[in-house]
Amino acid sequence: MAAEPDPDRALADLRALRALTEDDRGAQRVAWTDTWAQARRWLVERLAGLPVRVDTDEAGNLWAVLDGASPDTVVLGSHIDSVPDGGWLDGALGVLGGLEVLRTLAASGTPPPVTVALVDWADEEGARFGRSLLGSGLATGTLDPRDVRDVADRDGVALADALRAHGVDVRAAPAARSRLEPVVAYLELHIEQGPVLERDGLSVGVVTGTAGVERHRVRIRGQAVQGGGFPMDARRDALAAGARLVLDVRTAARDERSRATVGAIDVRPAIPTAVPGVCELVIDQRHPDRDLLAKMRGEVHEAAARIAVEERVEVDFERIWSIAPIAFDAALVDLADETARAETGGSARLFSGALHDAASVAAAGVPTVMLFVQSRDGISHAREEDSSPEAIAAGVRTLAALTRRVIERAARG
Repeated sequence: MAAEPDPDRALADLRALRALTEDDRGAQRVAWTDTWAQARRWLVERLAGLPVRVDTDEAGNLWAVLDGASPDTVVLGSHIDSVPDGGWLDGALGVLGGLEVLRTLAASGTPPPVTVALVDWADEEGARFGRSLLGSGLATGTLDPRDVRDVADRDGVALADALRAHGVDVRAAPAARSRLEPVVAYLELHIEQGPVLERDGLSVGVVTGTAGVERHRVRIRGQAVQGGGFPMDARRDALAAGARLVLDVRTAARDERSRATVGAIDVRPAIPTAVPGVCELVIDQRHPDRDLLAKMRGEVHEAAARIAVEERVEVDFERIWSIAPIAFDAALVDLADETARAETGGSARLFSGALHDAASVAAAGVPTVMLFVQSRDGISHAREEDSSPEAIAAGVRTLAALTRRVIERAARG
């Protein structure tokens, strides 16, 4: 008889990681930092008692492989890195829920019919260098190393140098693609980061795919002048133009599936007595429909052109990252929905406006599906992020049951 997962053990792991890597502002597991490296060492210690092979691939992703009777591989994954001042569950739930599934499979004492692997993708959040899905993108080939060779953080540290300090040569990262050659399915457990499951009274839902994303850096150049002496109608205020553009970004996201965020604004000279001469924004636009996403982008560009004339400023757009909408494997979505209903009594099918490593894996042609766990008040990327122990337990049980069913399906060929 197959062993059953112990959700309490997974919850204890999550709480231990929280205690190790959180301060009074929230989780501080930003990728390529000492705290993130500490979290990874802690994870390796948790894996030490299992009959798994543990190593790091050329893109910095951490793998634990439980060899089966067949090299065909079912992968469970997520990420352990966080945003600054982040929550305790985002990413970590999928990694430590997957760890519990590995423990359950290993407890049988006999190899599973196919190989099962757990992966902790490096730098899913892109918090330090602005490049989301970095490790999974490099490993799947959806991100070209040449596209990040000149990227630096706010302190001027080059991405390549930061990765090198953690043993990763970004030029060699595409070699990690070989890890995906035997993969027949990828499963990811994650918190919803939204209010739908809680609103509907459901613990677990199934993700049908992820929204497409267009992320641009916008540079607005006006004229820095002394604020006390320069008349209002003569100013070329870069920040005023930026503020107008922020509102137009929001206006372009008009249907219920649209998402648009301006999460970073920088002005110069940034002193109280000077009119800003330069304003830089980062605009993130998302939609699961490719055409509607393009329409949103076009509306913002048109608004920027109009504002440039009216405010007498120059506006330049630089695309810094994009990904097309991704639909997950229909058969796996059906199987996950059946499993969630059997384990929890209910389910819902949701698209994800947030990005996940699953999008990179699916874009590389691997059959993929995600499970969402109810988020309390829909809050994420903040210290207040939370899910009930009951919802977490339901997610772990559903992931374990889905893994068993996917293994059985893979073994049948």
